[in-house]
Amino acid sequence: MNALVVATGNRGKLAEIRDLLRNDIQRIYSLADFPGLPSVVEDGATFAENAVKKATQIAQAVEMPVLADDSGLVVDALGGEPGVFSARYAGEGATDAENNEKLLRALRDVPEGCRDAAFRCVVALCLPDGSCTTFEGELRGEIGVTFKGGSGFGYDPLFVVPAYGKTLAEMSLDVKNGISHRAQAMGKFLDFMRTM
Repeated sequence: MNALVVATGNRGKLAEIRDLLRNDIQRIYSLADFPGLPSVVEDGATFAENAVKKATQIAQAVEMPVLADDSGLVVDALGGEPGVFSARYAGEGATDAENNEKLLRALRDVPEGCRDAAFRCVVALCLPDGSCTTFEGELRGEIGVTFKGGSGFGYDPLFVVPAYGKTLAEMSLDVKNGISHRAQAMGKFLDFMRTM
C-alpha cells in the first residue's frame, strides 16, 4: 500500500502511528490534510465499533484506504472504566490532566497492588467500498499513585508497566512503540498488509 489516511486529530497518536509505519507505507496522511471532512461521532459501545465507524466514514469521504483506531484505558477496580470514554472521562473537551486527576480521585481508596489496568486498542482498516478488517492489542499494567515522566500523552504518566518498573511517560518512543497496545495492534495490521 502506497498511501494511507490515519483518521486522527491527536498529534501524539499520529506520531506513534507514523513511527510504526515509516518503513511500510510511503505516504501517510492525517485528517488535517483533508479540510472540511465530516466530524465522526464516536458513540459505539466498544473500541471496535468506534474504530470501524470512524474509518468507514472517512474512507468514503476521501476515497482512500483509512486506518482508524480507538483505544483506551480499562481499570479492573473501576469495572472497566474509563473504557470507550477514556478521552472524555472528565467530560467533553477534558484535558489529559483533567482525565488523569479524575482517575486518581476514583482510585484514591484502592491500594497499590490492586490497581490493575490495561490499555486496549482496536485498529480498523477500511476501504472506500466499505470493507473493513480489525486488529487488536492490549498492554497490561497498573495505575500508579503519582505522575511520572514527561513524554507520551493521555494516561501515560500514571500507567506503570511492571516489567520495566516505569510509566509509559518515562519510556522513549522506541521502547513504548515496542510494547504498547497500539504497537501490538499495528503489528498485526502490518502482518496483514505484507500478505496482501
